[in-house]
Amino acid sequence: MAGFHDRFDAGRRLGKRLAGLRGQDVVVLGLPRGGVPVAFEVARALDAPLDVIVVRKLGVPFQPEVAMGAIGEGKVRVLDPRTISAARVSQEDLQQVEQQERAVLESRVARLRKGRHPVDLTGRTVVIVDDGIATGSTARVACQVARQLGAAKVVLAVPVAPARAIVELKEPDDVVCLLSPQDFKAVGYYYHDFSPTDDREVVQLLDAAASAAHHTGGGGADGSLQEDLEIPVGGVALHASLYLPARCDGTVLFAHGSGSSRHSPRNRFVASVLHGAGLGTLLLDLLTPEEEVNRANVFDIGLLGQRLSSATHWLEARHDGSLGRVGYFGASTGAGAALWAAAEPGAQVAAVVSRGGRPDLAAPRLAAVKAPTLLIVGGADTQVLALNRQAMESMQAHTHLEIVPGATHLFEEPGTLATVASLAADWFRHYLLPLPVRRSVPEAMTWTREAP
Repeated sequence: MAGFHDRFDAGRRLGKRLAGLRGQDVVVLGLPRGGVPVAFEVARALDAPLDVIVVRKLGVPFQPEVAMGAIGEGKVRVLDPRTISAARVSQEDLQQVEQQERAVLESRVARLRKGRHPVDLTGRTVVIVDDGIATGSTARVACQVARQLGAAKVVLAVPVAPARAIVELKEPDDVVCLLSPQDFKAVGYYYHDFSPTDDREVVQLLDAAASAAHHTGGGGADGSLQEDLEIPVGGVALHASLYLPARCDGTVLFAHGSGSSRHSPRNRFVASVLHGAGLGTLLLDLLTPEEEVNRANVFDIGLLGQRLSSATHWLEARHDGSLGRVGYFGASTGAGAALWAAAEPGAQVAAVVSRGGRPDLAAPRLAAVKAPTLLIVGGADTQVLALNRQAMESMQAHTHLEIVPGATHLFEEPGTLATVASLAADWFRHYLLPLPVRRSVPEAMTWTREAP
């Protein structure tokens, strides 16, 4: 039984259930690692700041699985005097365990926060989010720590938990759970995709949330539009996530690469930076889940390009000119599809950006592309870099190749994805937005081909 497609899907559904908190003084805290993608969507739904809550259990020295307390950031410590007394744990033993766990906690906080200060919880409603509860021990500790950090009200929100565990939870003021089966199996049993979340993804999501909050001020009643769509194309329905600011002068359509989707944390991070630059986005799956099983479809650039073009026309007709100028952002094989669609006769595409893309897959059409194109490739992605250089030889449009030093194909190295997002935002802002809000594109490019 898969109740949720993945953690992002669970977060969006949980966010709808929590909609009554929108507009209040709310902070959303995700439990690393798996709770953060869920919390990311909840924070977006509530227009609330996103942070992590990192806790560590203090285990009895000779029986570590038994908790005698817990610690959190800011020297917070929660103790269970009854367990300490029953286990006859000395103050020296307690201090030694705490010292060891504190070192682990601080190391993890340093990896996840990267110097970012924790959000102040004093007097606020705190929503603690995880991807699910099995026993509830970590959630209990997190609620206690949040309370000691000054939270006025603590809400625990999870997509799934055993009915028995919810009844036994006394630490939060309120519990919101979408699924609470009596015959609970395991948290992953209720997800179609329960692949592991790593620290890099957590950092990317925190960066994305911080960027969006910085540019929008965290406001919610600004007239912006967010919705999930099903776009009819060639007899199938393509799933997409749309964001349009209140005043939209430019919209970027994302064409995802092989093995990726509109839920890709990398593309969602880039999209959030574009939102901060005042741009709308459409994150679009060009294949249905059934079609993705056949790997040949992933490399059918003609099919993908035609669908991107059709989706563009459908969206423009639906919003009747309110999208502003249109740009394409393509990753991997999606970049080939973006350039294929941009070369369509009469295509009104104002700019294209490729991230680790395969423009060579659109080789028959590259000369027909008129939109200014930015090709971003990792310096360590040597094979794709060579293919991008070859593709540039066929392009007649104004084209830049930007090499990100040390980056591999997925831009997983620290800071490299942020560089991609910044370059893309500058490119689209320059070519899609009106003159008063444009920025100049970076002058120092690795290789430039100007249109003749």
